[in-house]
Amino acid sequence: MRILLTHNNFTVQGGAEVFYHEIGRVLEARGHEVARFCCAEDGLDSPQARYFPQVPHYASGGLLSRAARVPSVIYNRDARARMAQLIADFRPDLVHGFAIYGRLTPAILDAARAARVPVVLSCNDYKHICPNYKLFHHGKLCEDCKGGRFHNALRNRCCHDSLAVSAVSMLEAYTHDRMDIWRRNVDCFLFASRFMAAKTEEFWGKGRVAMDILHNPFDAAAHHVPVHAGDYMLYFGRLIDEKGVDVLIEAARHAPEVPVVIVGDGPDRAKLENAAASLDNVRLVGPAWGDDLKPWLHGARAVVVPSLWHENLPYVILQAFAAGKPVIGAERGGIPELLRDGPHGWLFDPLDITALSALLAKVYAMDEHAITEMGVAAQEYVAAQFNDDRIYSDLKRIYTKVIG
Repeated sequence: MRILLTHNNFTVQGGAEVFYHEIGRVLEARGHEVARFCCAEDGLDSPQARYFPQVPHYASGGLLSRAARVPSVIYNRDARARMAQLIADFRPDLVHGFAIYGRLTPAILDAARAARVPVVLSCNDYKHICPNYKLFHHGKLCEDCKGGRFHNALRNRCCHDSLAVSAVSMLEAYTHDRMDIWRRNVDCFLFASRFMAAKTEEFWGKGRVAMDILHNPFDAAAHHVPVHAGDYMLYFGRLIDEKGVDVLIEAARHAPEVPVVIVGDGPDRAKLENAAASLDNVRLVGPAWGDDLKPWLHGARAVVVPSLWHENLPYVILQAFAAGKPVIGAERGGIPELLRDGPHGWLFDPLDITALSALLAKVYAMDEHAITEMGVAAQEYVAAQFNDDRIYSDLKRIYTKVIG
């Protein structure tokens, strides 16, 4: 097959870009011809780079320049034209879209439809149903926009706590909904968690669109760390409100015997450092990625994922499992789907600090042999469920069904 993959970003900035490139790697390794369509970046090494449109981020520049870019944030005509040219030259059998909103925009899906090329869309967040993409704002879950009531995005200032950005996101959502641009152009929506698929049906109606489950590819061997029952609880990831790191710090306050290490960076770092300043058992050590993260994983007893928002399929849990670490996870979104399938973790209500505190103390006091057994089970689980062969089998089944 000839597959055209499209994503706003070519350079990896987070888990969404990793997923995008991993899908390409899996397809190319099995003999498929893959082309890519992204926004232009300096110094990109891609055979298709000449097609990539120049798309500034909406937040860059002054007020007038941002206002002038609003139409292209909603529907990027230049991206559509360049996508149409790439489709004409590459002649794909199928387009597989990822995160395209706000920059490439779903205008590029109109180009695929005009060329009669089927489309599947991997949804890694809730942007297709929620203007701020998280179903979460100001520390709480939110479904106020259900039923097309997107004016609530402005009322809640749910996008970066900004009236201007929230207004643009509201206008974007209303426009796309009136155009029905997602549903009429996408032949099959793909979700990494059953939770996100079910939530989409809640918003759009059961059976209104075709959907399927496609887990993220994950190279467990690349993240492998020898199993070891360490001596602290570890959080690693973004330091931002929806990740619930403040909940973890507060729980650690009530379990002073449990050491907690927090690895990461983000807009809430200073606030979290201040919250932990009086605690002898909590350390914030800054960001670490790749091989620099492995020593922190090796030394941990368990990994804590205290998310307050409905995570889809957190990449950090797969990393923890590959490192032989059981996970203490919030009962939010797709997290329970990873922790209920085997003896490699525990769930808690992220609004119940007392429950998390008790769980931290329980896991810290567990026998090292029991922790090690759970770590081995975690490694076996991630290697069996997220390997390339399994992901490719699902991709081939989905693509074949859509192409017909």
